[in-house]
Amino acid sequence: MNNRDVAKLTDKHVAQTYARYPIALVRGKGARVWDADGKEYLDFLAGIAVNSLGHCHPAVVRAIQQQARKLLHVSNLYHIQPQSELARELCRHSFADRVFFCNSGAEANEAALKLVRRYGGEHLGGKYEILSAQNSFHGRTLATLTATGQEKVRAGYDPLPAGFRQIPFNDLRAAEDAIDAQKTAGILVEPIQAEGGVVVADEYYLHGLRELCDRRGLLLIFDEVQTGMGRTGKLFAYEHFGVTPDIMTLAKALGGGLPLGAMLAREYVAKSFKPGSHASTFGGNPLACNAGLAVMKTLLKDGALKNCAKMSKVFINGLERLLERFPFVRGIRGKGLLLGLELDMDGTKIVDECMQEGLLLNCTASKILRFVPPLTITAKEIERGLAIVEKVLARH
Repeated sequence: MNNRDVAKLTDKHVAQTYARYPIALVRGKGARVWDADGKEYLDFLAGIAVNSLGHCHPAVVRAIQQQARKLLHVSNLYHIQPQSELARELCRHSFADRVFFCNSGAEANEAALKLVRRYGGEHLGGKYEILSAQNSFHGRTLATLTATGQEKVRAGYDPLPAGFRQIPFNDLRAAEDAIDAQKTAGILVEPIQAEGGVVVADEYYLHGLRELCDRRGLLLIFDEVQTGMGRTGKLFAYEHFGVTPDIMTLAKALGGGLPLGAMLAREYVAKSFKPGSHASTFGGNPLACNAGLAVMKTLLKDGALKNCAKMSKVFINGLERLLERFPFVRGIRGKGLLLGLELDMDGTKIVDECMQEGLLLNCTASKILRFVPPLTITAKEIERGLAIVEKVLARH
């Protein structure tokens, strides 16, 4: 089948919930992918920050193959060795004491929201409200899209669940003023609003939220679905800021390409979950967790984190050249290899033209070109990709 054949089949049978590009990707290796027509692309999107080690990384493939020969799935009614080992590693390298496994970022955030309500019922006199930020993105379930601070995500789903309010991002005074002493149980925030345009939280803001939550007896939840697992040059983005949350959510890169999400929490919060209070049939299955273990090992021991920090500097230097050359390029945002290039025009056409030239990236907040390449990217690949961006920008 070629690109057109696959597109026709998709259009006929698959729910029309995505505005898809007219190519079907069928093979990948490292930072490269090929479509059904045989065309090669340099991938600076990495499955939207999922393929952090590149496509078909040998360690991840090997872990999947080894586990697939032994056991694909068993119920969480039983102990699962790869799950317990991955939980140990996540706790060992973070603030957390407990991990709940699921299948996606939305599910991880859903678990966090439910845990806050359970904790609020047990320890905060029944408080249940969650404050989240304007321009945020937390998922597509009813609860997580209600927490999301983007009207386009929430549109068409009224009536939405009660107990959520959005406040301005990076505005500590607004956060304090918004707290309802009778209702508010926690504050949910992304250290970097990736879908919202690669907007980095100010350090004073996150420190202030931590102090505020401590003072008012609230829980602080960090959504690290996109920033976690090395994307910013550290294993978790909160490490850059020196601020520790009570709950953190992960997904995307955690499974190395397999569906895997996780909610991490401190013991005093996590114990509000009792047997039967929350569950996931596929969450923490042996296959995904063994892949997750390979991801953790590669990030921590095989130099992927160091490469991310090093290549971030190379990437930013290249973006700075674009900033100097083109007057319609307004700024550079982000940390590590989660970077954005701010334009003063619609970025979607730039993305389309880059794809035609053999480079995959995307646009968020209409004017921000977002770059989330594999953490294993090389300087040569960065230069090649940015040369395509420069070529496209020169036409405008």
